[in-house]
Amino acid sequence: MLMWETVEFGRAHRGRPGVLLADGSEPEPVLFDGGSGANFHESSDWWFYSGESRRPLATDLRGACSCGWRGEPRYPLDWEQVDENAPYLYDTSGPRGDWDRHIAGIEALAATVPDELTVLLDQVEQQLGRLAGDAPLAALRAISRMEHIVTEVGRTAAYGAQADARGGTPIGPGLGLPEEEARRRLLRYSLRH
Repeated sequence: MLMWETVEFGRAHRGRPGVLLADGSEPEPVLFDGGSGANFHESSDWWFYSGESRRPLATDLRGACSCGWRGEPRYPLDWEQVDENAPYLYDTSGPRGDWDRHIAGIEALAATVPDELTVLLDQVEQQLGRLAGDAPLAALRAISRMEHIVTEVGRTAAYGAQADARGGTPIGPGLGLPEEEARRRLLRYSLRH
């Protein structure tokens, strides 16, 4: 499965090359019969829409995101260039670039994390990575302290954001998440112990 993700947005904005049929419609996921039982595997991986085995034939690719966003540009799919043993090697840079621009737009609307804090977080991540290799118990002690910080500060921030939301401020755009996912995140931090 070819997917694109950012650390910050994770599954809420998971990108992929989406497919379009000749009529411009987006097909349903392809179902695979496992042989017995009522369980079916499904996939929206673009290479399954090859027209073989009574599957729909994709004619174009476009950027797609789990949040529902779909890219406007269409990229003709040249099945002659697809290696059936390694379809993931096919050039999907056009849809990927469109998804990258979608993510840049999400980031531009999200609340700004101060540069100094971003630099510090990057440094902490690097130092913890080194410490985990050199002195794993010391790394676990540091991680325990970070978990405490996340619990306490996360709860305070979640309560503040919930108060803002009651005042009419949407929280989703500030976190770069769909509103429902943003509310789940606030709930997760407000309930941490």
